[in-house]
Amino acid sequence: MQMGTNLPKVGSYNRAVVLEAIQVSDGISRVQIAKRAGLTAQTVSVIVRKLLEEGLVIEDGSVPSSGGKPRTILRVDPTAGYAVGIHFDPGEISYVLADLAGQPVAKLHTDVIPGLAPDAVIRQMARTARRMLGEADVPDDKVLGIGLACPGPLDPDGVMNFPPRLTGWDHVPIKRLLEEHTGFPVTFDNDAAAAAIGERWAGLARATPSFAYLYLGTGIGGGLFLDNQIYRGRSLNAGEFGHITVVPDGPGCYCGNRGCVEAVCCPSAIEATVRARLAGGADSTLAESTSAEGAHIDHAAICEAAAAGDPLALEVIGEVADRLADAAVSIVNMLDIDLLVLGGPAMHKVADIYHRVVAEAVTTRPLARRLHTVRVETSPIASDAAAIGAASLVFHATYSPRLGTLLTS
Repeated sequence: MQMGTNLPKVGSYNRAVVLEAIQVSDGISRVQIAKRAGLTAQTVSVIVRKLLEEGLVIEDGSVPSSGGKPRTILRVDPTAGYAVGIHFDPGEISYVLADLAGQPVAKLHTDVIPGLAPDAVIRQMARTARRMLGEADVPDDKVLGIGLACPGPLDPDGVMNFPPRLTGWDHVPIKRLLEEHTGFPVTFDNDAAAAAIGERWAGLARATPSFAYLYLGTGIGGGLFLDNQIYRGRSLNAGEFGHITVVPDGPGCYCGNRGCVEAVCCPSAIEATVRARLAGGADSTLAESTSAEGAHIDHAAICEAAAAGDPLALEVIGEVADRLADAAVSIVNMLDIDLLVLGGPAMHKVADIYHRVVAEAVTTRPLARRLHTVRVETSPIASDAAAIGAASLVFHATYSPRLGTLLTS
């Protein structure tokens, strides 16, 4: 919860602070908003009246007060606006149509056709987004925009720059092309930062001032909220937790370093480790699905085997969990946060293992552990975190209070 201000010329910031207070709560009164935001009752009343007139907020019942008439409860109207979130992963595109509360109305997953030119892929995204809106009967004037989560690095104009695992996508102006093909404004970010914004808008971190999101997908990344503000860094690519070194003499990483979290913990690294140990004679049920030529064993099968108690799969996943825990302790030591969220599709079937190992490390190893405890939580929307987060990018950009408002008012 951020504090407002009663100084002049900051109306838009105060409006955003009040709307955020309503959005993150499960029902709140005007008196409670004034107390939490540090605003006068009159300021809150004026802002709430305008939000009611605009249809963003509704009055939903009342609760007894300590004296006088009952206090009216305010909530965000979920039907006041919608956004389509698109998560572009090298192997799959995920779509979510979300309402203003950040709740999914519809979901869809499509494969990325190998070798398809970037413009054709972006046209496919646009057609699918338009189809979802049509099937849900959402009119254009209710659509606040398209949110796009995609692999970085990204420049400030939404141009992709040498994205790993996406040959042919360098210097593709993905934001501009998606805007042209959909007719809607596009808000973009990397997939990990988008997932963090999703948790802030509609998930575990709605009222948490400072938290980090450790995102496990095709690659490994992160998102940061520090003192209630998303932190993106100078080039909009902060939070690259996947490039913390955890094995100094480990395998090389495409970033140029050795032993990065991503180099030893991403799904392809897990697959390579399991194949190598099977070739060395390790005992595992996974050997049954491996041909004499060493057929591919995918990450999902390894995670399912670990969940079922397979010794080799458990060994490898346990080692990955230890390396993730090493990175998590570094993150906590550097940032002094309140909450660490684990999420992303690579949590498939092994979220409990990762959570247990990371939580134990974060509880027992950080420097400031005796001063405060950092919570470790698993995102309840882990598999769709980036797509839901992409839709939340639109809501966050439109309605969340940003300190820059104060500097430009």
